[in-house]
Amino acid sequence: MEPIKAAAAGGHAVQAAAGSAAGHAAPAANKKGESRIRRWQIGDVKVTSIMESADAIPWAPLFPAEASEHYKKYDWLVPTFITPEGNIILAVQAFVLEAGGRRIVIDTCVGNDRAREVPGCENLQTAFLEDFKAAGFDPNSIDIVLCTHLHFDHVGWNTRLENGRWVPTFPKARYIFGRREWDYWQGVLKEPGHVDVRHILDSVQPILDAGLADFVESNHRLMEGIWLEPSHGHTPGHVSVRVSSRGQEAVVTGDVFHNPIQFAEPEICSMACVDKEMSRQTRRDFVARYGDSPVRFFAIHFSEPVGRVVRDSQTWRFTTD
Repeated sequence: MEPIKAAAAGGHAVQAAAGSAAGHAAPAANKKGESRIRRWQIGDVKVTSIMESADAIPWAPLFPAEASEHYKKYDWLVPTFITPEGNIILAVQAFVLEAGGRRIVIDTCVGNDRAREVPGCENLQTAFLEDFKAAGFDPNSIDIVLCTHLHFDHVGWNTRLENGRWVPTFPKARYIFGRREWDYWQGVLKEPGHVDVRHILDSVQPILDAGLADFVESNHRLMEGIWLEPSHGHTPGHVSVRVSSRGQEAVVTGDVFHNPIQFAEPEICSMACVDKEMSRQTRRDFVARYGDSPVRFFAIHFSEPVGRVVRDSQTWRFTTD
C-alpha cells in the first residue's frame, strides 16, 4: 500500500509548521492549523487524511515527566515525531474511507469556535472544513461518521456553529458511537466535576438531538471489509477500525498510540488514559498481533500517520510508508 498523493491544501500551515520547526508550541488560539491532505490505497479502499493541526508540545504533561529523556534511545523518532529538544509533534487529523460507493469519516478533530480545557485547542479557527471540501468531499456526501472514542479532539467537527447553534456538520450521515463508550460518558455527565464535558454538550448531544446517532457494539461491522475492533483502555469503550481489501490490511488506531515511542515502550501512557494498565495491555496486544506483519497503522496523532511496526533489536519501531 503506497501513498498516491501528498499535498498541502493552501497556505494555512505556516504557524503550526513554524512552531514545530522551532520546537515550540503554536499559538494557543485562532491558529490556522496544518492544512495537509494525503491519500493512500488499501486494496479497493481509498483513504484520505485531512490534518487539522500538527504542533510541537512539551513532553509533559501529555506523557510522564520521568520518561522525558527516553526518546534519546531511539534515533528514528527525531525529528519526524519528536523534536531534538524533546517536544512531541502531535497531529490531529480525520481519515476519510471510500469503499463500495460509501464515505466514512473516522474521528473529527477539535473543531472551530469552541471553549476547550486545553489552551492550545481553545477557540480554533482552522481551515479544516474548507480543506475537507478541497479534498473532494461535500459534507452532504458523507454516509457514516465513526468516533473511535469521545474525547474532545475526536468529535469536534461532528458539529459546526450556525447562527449561534451547534448543528451537524454531516447532516446526511449516521454517526456511529460505541455503546460501551457512551455508557461511560453517561456516568461522567452525571458527575462532571472532575472531567470537562463541554465537548459532549456541543459536539455529541446535538447529534443525538438530531436523531442521527447509532450506538453499536465494539465489534460492529460497518460494511464488508471494514469493522470495529475493541481497543479499550484509553477510554473504557475505545475502538479501532480494521480494513481488509484484496489482500491488503490496515488498522486505524484512534488513541491507542499518541506517539511512536509507545511501540518501543508501551508502558508510557498519556495523561488522558482512563485505565492506564488496560491501555498498556492494548498496546502490547497490538504490537504482538500486528508487529512484523503487512498490516499498516493509520494513527490519528502521528505527524507522518501511516506505516508498519517492525522489530528493532530488543524492541519495536514505527517505519513510515
